[in-house]
Amino acid sequence: MRADRVFAYGAAAGLLGDLLLGDPRRGHPVAAFGRAAGAVERVLWRDHRGWGALHTAVCVGSAVALGAVAEKVVRPSRAASVVLAGAATWAVVGGTSLVREARVIGRALETGDIEAARARLPHLCGRDPQALDADGIARAVVESVAENTSDAVVGALVWGAVGGVPGLLGFRAVNTLDAMVGHKSPRYRRFGWASARLDDLAGWPGARLTALLAAVAGDSPRGAVRAWGEDARKHPSPNAGPVEAAFAGALGVRLGGTLSYAGRVENRPTLNQRGRAVATYDIERAARLSRRVGLLALGAGVAARTFVKGRRA
Repeated sequence: MRADRVFAYGAAAGLLGDLLLGDPRRGHPVAAFGRAAGAVERVLWRDHRGWGALHTAVCVGSAVALGAVAEKVVRPSRAASVVLAGAATWAVVGGTSLVREARVIGRALETGDIEAARARLPHLCGRDPQALDADGIARAVVESVAENTSDAVVGALVWGAVGGVPGLLGFRAVNTLDAMVGHKSPRYRRFGWASARLDDLAGWPGARLTALLAAVAGDSPRGAVRAWGEDARKHPSPNAGPVEAAFAGALGVRLGGTLSYAGRVENRPTLNQRGRAVATYDIERAARLSRRVGLLALGAGVAARTFVKGRRA
C-alpha cells in the first residue's frame, strides 16, 4: 500500500477514534512522554540555553526515532501500517477533549453557574479564572478553542502528512515540551528557550492552515481574512495571532484584551475590531468551527500527500 493511502486511512481512523473515545483518563501516551521528559530534565537542567537545547534534542529526537522504528517494523504489513498510523494520530490529536471541555464551561455559563465555569477553566487554559466574569470566561474559552485547534489537531495532521508517524510524534513532543518548559518563568527563561523557538517553527504551517480553513469554514470568510490580515501581527505569538484573528473574524466577535496569568497581567491587542463582544453562545459556535476545521485539515493533508506522491511516481 502506498504511503499516502496509509496516512489517509490511518489519520481518518485516528480522528474517528478521537471523536468516539476522546483522550483516556489514565495512561495517555502524551502523559507518559511528559513524565519521561521530566525525568530527562531532572538530569540535564542547568540555567543555560545550551543545556535546554540538549534537553529538547534528546526528547524530540527520541520521539521521532521511536516513530521511525515503529514504522519500519510494520512496513511489510499494510494492515499493521494503517493501525500504527491510526493509533499515532489518535494519541497526538485532542480535538474531542478540547470541544468537550469548552462545552462543559459553556453549559455552566448558560445556567448561570459562574463558579463552576471558573473551576473548570484551568482544564482548558492557564488564565486566572477568579479575575474573569462570565463574558471574560467565554472569551477565554473561544480564544483557547481557536489556538488549540491549531496545536492539538491541525498542526499534528500537517506534520503527519509531511513525515508520517515520526512527524506526528515529533510534533506532539515539541508541543508538549513547550507547555512544560517553554514559558518565561525564572527556571525556564533560558533552559526552555530552545523548546519555545522550536515550537514556534513547528507550529508555523499548522497555524496558517488553521487560519485559512477557519476562513473557509466560518460564517464570515471575508471577515476572517480581513481580521487575519489586519490584526494577526499585533499578537505577541507568531502562531496564535493568525489563528485567533481568523476565528474572531469568522465568528464575528472581538478577541484579545486584558488577560491575567498567575497574577501576571497582560494587555493584548484587540483582534477583529469590527466584531461584537463574545457571548456565551459563541462557545458552541467556536466548537463547531473547530470540528469543521479539523475535518478540512484531514482532507487537505491527504490531498497534499497524494499529490506529492503522484508527482514522484
